[in-house]
Amino acid sequence: MPQQQLVSNKVMYGAKVPSKTSNGPSKGLPPTPDNDMKCQPISAVCPYNSALYKFTIHGIFEFDSGRIKARVTLKTPIKTWSNARGEGKLFSLNLVDESGEIRATAFNESVDKFYESLEMNKVYYFSNYSVKPANKNFSNVNHDYEITFNSSTQVSPCLNDSDVPTTQFNFIPINKIAENDPTSYVDVIGVCKNVGDVVTFTARTTNKELKKRDITLVDQSNTSVSLTLWGSQAEEFDDTNQPVIAVKAGRINEFGGGRSVSMTQASIMLVNPDIPEAHKLKGWFDNHGVTQETVNISARTGTGGVGFDGNWMSFKEVHDAQLGGGDKPDYFNCKATVLLVRSENATYRACPQVDCNKKVVDMGNDMYRCEKCQAEYPNFKYRLLLSMCLGDWTSNQWVTCFQEVAEEILGVTAQEVGTAENTDQNMYNSFFKNATFKSFIFKLRAKMEFYNVSSWCVCDERRLKVTIAQVKPINFKEYNNTLMDNIKKLSDIDFTKEV
Repeated sequence: MPQQQLVSNKVMYGAKVPSKTSNGPSKGLPPTPDNDMKCQPISAVCPYNSALYKFTIHGIFEFDSGRIKARVTLKTPIKTWSNARGEGKLFSLNLVDESGEIRATAFNESVDKFYESLEMNKVYYFSNYSVKPANKNFSNVNHDYEITFNSSTQVSPCLNDSDVPTTQFNFIPINKIAENDPTSYVDVIGVCKNVGDVVTFTARTTNKELKKRDITLVDQSNTSVSLTLWGSQAEEFDDTNQPVIAVKAGRINEFGGGRSVSMTQASIMLVNPDIPEAHKLKGWFDNHGVTQETVNISARTGTGGVGFDGNWMSFKEVHDAQLGGGDKPDYFNCKATVLLVRSENATYRACPQVDCNKKVVDMGNDMYRCEKCQAEYPNFKYRLLLSMCLGDWTSNQWVTCFQEVAEEILGVTAQEVGTAENTDQNMYNSFFKNATFKSFIFKLRAKMEFYNVSSWCVCDERRLKVTIAQVKPINFKEYNNTLMDNIKKLSDIDFTKEV
């Protein structure tokens, strides 16, 4: 089969790099004539079409795949680790060609060999690398496999990069961001309409000084969202002429009922990218969008009101309607009372990094290892994961909740709960006891999940999993107004005059 037929038919969004970014010779890497290079597309990279097979002294096969020609669209800082097995370091790249993208990682000697030589937005030839299944815990790249540099890996600059696109995107409209789960990742594009100041603060868990800046993006859906920039990116951001901002793998955050997008180490941001979506968006904004009112999905809905849009349902109505049985989760609102909170396994020790909540492993030497960050830290942060039973006037339902929601219900921070668990068991138990019989307004997420699934079992167990997405104290005046509105929908009687 001709090699070009291996390229995926999936439509990818990319951009040709302007001539001013054309590659010159890269430091430390001698160029190789382009006509000597035969390459396979990134979409075809896998262990099964490898050009070389090596048998290691441990009796394990390593697969070295064929040459690819790709642009570096992301280059992470060097990370180090130290544990009982030794010390090490690594960095990662996102590589893109016209067929797709793939993640590449270099360790130890390969870090020394390639880190300074590989530059962002430049094109290189890569060959004699190892291929393995992608670890989705460490990557948002849409590829089944990933590349690892080894002692045989060869990298050389490409002298002709005109046929290699830049970062590829799968954009969603800003008004669709709220339909995605918090902590998930999205590609989004918008015009920078407003820019906030750089804010400096000290992280509560690490005591490190951090800097951030919030900017507001808008698009043709007449919707705006807040994008959070960090560190040097926040300090150096230039909003001259209200540029178009394209973000790849931005993380969705939820706070106070609003949704925002935040940059992470795995995110990519391009300013005024040369792609059709950006030109179309800028034309819309200059002609119409600059004067139009927008719906801000990052706005907090307030702490005192009911504040939730969507269906108001009782637990019996949820069960009767079989919510959560579709392909996507269902959301509903209700007023309910906390009947019981389980205190067992309510906290866990998590990575102290701001953008990482992975559970850490106690190394037994006053160090805690995060497998996601592949690093060890002398500290950690406590996070909450609660299971509780809620009840309303019709039925009850076991639900789960995380960190911010759990802190709102308990009335204490995760750090206070974790500290009490190790120092004062009576205080620890009182946190959960004090939360019982309190009533709140809840926004709940329902999704049917499968349990005890196996190849020999023909009757998979399905169970409704309900998670608290948001929680608010009850403002009884506003809640009563909500009840009145619901009554009016069921009756022709106008109750307004009676209030």
